[in-house]
Amino acid sequence: MTRRRLRPDELELWKGVARSAKPRPGKNPDHPTPAPAARKPPPKQTQIAIPSDFSVGARAPLRSEVRLPVRTTSERLADAPVTMDAKAFGRLKRGKLVPEARIDLHGLTLDAAHSALIQFVLSAQSRGLRLVLVITGKGNREDPFDPVPQRRGALKRQAPLWLQQMPLAGAVLQVSEAHVRHGGSGAYYVYLRKRR
Repeated sequence: MTRRRLRPDELELWKGVARSAKPRPGKNPDHPTPAPAARKPPPKQTQIAIPSDFSVGARAPLRSEVRLPVRTTSERLADAPVTMDAKAFGRLKRGKLVPEARIDLHGLTLDAAHSALIQFVLSAQSRGLRLVLVITGKGNREDPFDPVPQRRGALKRQAPLWLQQMPLAGAVLQVSEAHVRHGGSGAYYVYLRKRR
């Protein structure tokens, strides 16, 4: 970058600006000395608390740590309390009740599936239907050669959660995994409340 000399009119303008400028508070304009850098105090040495019964070479006490495996969606739905008629629920689990409507969410993205599910369930309730079938699919099988194992079946996991959240929570009475006759673990029975 080259420096150019100011023309006389520019120099006069600059001197006028410099005369009208006021120093910042706390600064001495005559002696602009930089403030000395603050030195950090040396770090304090922390002492480690050593248990009194410790000896070199001793084994650490064993922890009785029990890690429970993550519960699957099927297990959570099976443990959920029955909120519908118990006799009808028994018939539902045996596949004796026939769904009055169905929706297949295969191939949809999560966003598209969520909005389609909301529209389907609310319209089914408004038509007076009680039992509908939501087909999510089981998801892709686990790839044995995949170096990073991944959980598959996002729709299968998400659909029951969506059915328990608003705006569907007020319309849904019970969610249960479907009987093999109606899709098994790749589908859900959704028992709807009567519209008032």
